[in-house]
Amino acid sequence: MNLYLIGYRCTGKTTVGMVLADRLGFAFIDTDDEVMRRAGMSVSDMVARRGWPFFREMEKKVIRDISGRKDLVAATGGGAVLADQNVREMKGNGRLFWLKASPATIRNRMALDRKTGESRPGLTERGALAEIVTVLSERRSIYQKAAHQTVETDGRTIEAIAAEIGRKWENMRHV
Repeated sequence: MNLYLIGYRCTGKTTVGMVLADRLGFAFIDTDDEVMRRAGMSVSDMVARRGWPFFREMEKKVIRDISGRKDLVAATGGGAVLADQNVREMKGNGRLFWLKASPATIRNRMALDRKTGESRPGLTERGALAEIVTVLSERRSIYQKAAHQTVETDGRTIEAIAAEIGRKWENMRHV
């Protein structure tokens, strides 16, 4: 069974996922990184050259492929849950943990993250905070419906978040 981290950009999926995979003795994959590897270009380049639909189709292929594996921690792209097919694939062989953060925290993390320009092209024409508020509002119910568990990340260390998910994971596996 796999453990999938879902949620908006910069909620800690990749960073927490690497620590969590190490703790659990699982392999780790970031689906955005795998899409970029397979496409041979950054997400920003993919979106500029081929559009969001191309990226989303590549993402579906990656999620389908990794859903056939086991003992994997996967950090998914923020929009991965927008496709029902992706949610079905992940739930078919795993548990989904929604990492949540406030819009202000997300904006601050995006500003500090060197990957923002390469792998996080804008989703709307709005400014960063307005975009975050709008998209979070649109996706909140989708994340909630997809998730088996929710984990707040505001003001918490990576270790504390990973420890909470690890405890919840162990409890879920024994039910």
